[in-house]
Amino acid sequence: MMRDTLPPLRDEPVPAERLAALQAQERERFLTTHPASHALAARCQHHYLFGVPLHWMRDWPNPVTLFVRSAQGAELTCADGHRYADFCLGDTGAMFGHSPPAVAQAIAAQAAQGLTCMLPDARAARVGEALAERFGLPCWQLAMTASDANRFVLRWARAITGRPQVLVFDGCYHGAVDDTLVDRDPATGATVRRRSVLGGVHDHHAYTRVVPFNDLAALEQALADGQVAALLAEPALTNFGLVPPQPGFWAAAQALCRRHGTLLVLDETHTLSSGVGGYARTHRLQPDLWVAGKAVAGGLPCAVYGFTADVAARMRRAKEAAPDGHSGIGTTLTANALALAALEAALAYLHTDDSYTAMNRAADALEHGLLERLHRRGLPWTVTRLGARMELQFMPHTPRNADDVRRHAQPALEANLHLFLLNRGVLLTPFHGMMLCSPATGEAHVARLLDAFDAWLAALGR
Repeated sequence: MMRDTLPPLRDEPVPAERLAALQAQERERFLTTHPASHALAARCQHHYLFGVPLHWMRDWPNPVTLFVRSAQGAELTCADGHRYADFCLGDTGAMFGHSPPAVAQAIAAQAAQGLTCMLPDARAARVGEALAERFGLPCWQLAMTASDANRFVLRWARAITGRPQVLVFDGCYHGAVDDTLVDRDPATGATVRRRSVLGGVHDHHAYTRVVPFNDLAALEQALADGQVAALLAEPALTNFGLVPPQPGFWAAAQALCRRHGTLLVLDETHTLSSGVGGYARTHRLQPDLWVAGKAVAGGLPCAVYGFTADVAARMRRAKEAAPDGHSGIGTTLTANALALAALEAALAYLHTDDSYTAMNRAADALEHGLLERLHRRGLPWTVTRLGARMELQFMPHTPRNADDVRRHAQPALEANLHLFLLNRGVLLTPFHGMMLCSPATGEAHVARLLDAFDAWLAALGR
C-alpha cells in the first residue's frame, strides 16, 4: 500500500474521559465473566502477598488476577473455562508453545529417574555439544535462570579482567541483577539509584555505567578509561518497549569493546525470537559471552551461558588462583537432571528451522494485519518487529532509545488495549504492546487478535 494512497495521519489523542469510561466498562465486563478467578483471588489474599505467589502476577490491568487452569500450544484456559489466544507466552518462557510435546515427554521420563543429584547427568556431554553447535560458542555453564546467569557472568568478567565497572544500556532488562537495576539521570548522564528497587543498600550505581542505546559516542566515552569489565546488553531493548539496533551499531559497538579490552556479553533471553541461534548467530556477531534463559529449555527453569575458548582459559586461571571456598557462582539445583533432559529435547526439537519458519509465518500475518489497519485509519502508530516478536507502539516512528519510548508513553491507552483484548479472548504481555508468536500460533489465533483489535479501534472512535 503506497503512502500517497493512505488517509492523512490522525495524531489527536484519545480523549481521557472516553478512555476512562471504556476502561471502567471493560473492568466490569471482566468481573462479570470471571467469577472463578474473582473467588480465587479473594482466597489467595489470605496467604499470598498481594494475593499471588509472585507479586509480578498482579502487573496486569484486569481488576483481579486471571487464574489459569491449563495451557497448551498457543492457548491457555482460565479458571472460568475461557480460552485465550496467547501472545504473551509467559513473557517468552513459552516462546515455543506451552508444554511442547518433546520437552514434556523428556521431563516425564526423567522425573521417574531422578530430579537432582548435584552431579552431572550422563547426557551432559551431548548437551554441551548441542549448545556449541546451535549457538556457536565452544564452552558452556548452566544456571537456573537468566538472572542467575547474568549475575555469574558479571562476577566472572570482573574476576578475569580485574576491572570494577560494568556497562549497560538505558532501558535494558537483565532480570533481578542488582548491578543492572540502576537508572541514567537524563540531565547529567550519571548513573543513579532506581527508586523502585526495594531494600537497596549497596552502591551499585557507583560500579555500573549507563549509556543510551544506539549511541556509539556515549559508548566509546564510557569505555575510554579502561575500567569497564563488561558491556552487558540485549541485542535490542525488549522490556522498555521494543527498540532495535540502528544499522551498523553492533559491528561498531563490538569493535569498541575489543579496542578497550571490555568483554561483550549478549543477553538473548528475549531476542531468541530473532532466528535459530538467536540474534548474534543470525546477524553474525561474535560476543565474548552469551546468555539465554526462559525459553532455552522449553520453559522449564534453566539458563545457559556460553563463552569463547580465550575467556574459558582466563576463567580457569582466575579460579585456580583463588583460595578454596565458595566462588559466589552457582546454586545447588543448577544443571539438575530434569533441566538437562528438557534442554536436550529443546535443542533437538525446538531450536530448529521448522520452529522458526512457523513462528515467522504467524508473525508475518500479524504484522501485515496490524499495519493494514493502522494505515487504513491513518493512525500514526508503529509496529516494530524482531523475528517472531513485535510491538505496537503509540508513536510515529521506530524508537531509537529509551528516552524515545518515555516521550511517547501512553500507559492508560496500553492498559485499555490489554484489558479490551483479554475480554475478547486474546492475551498480551502486561507491559507495553508486545506480541510473540510461537510455532503453534495459527491463522485462527492471529485472526482473533486482529478482530479484537478492530473492535478496540472502533470503541476508541478510530
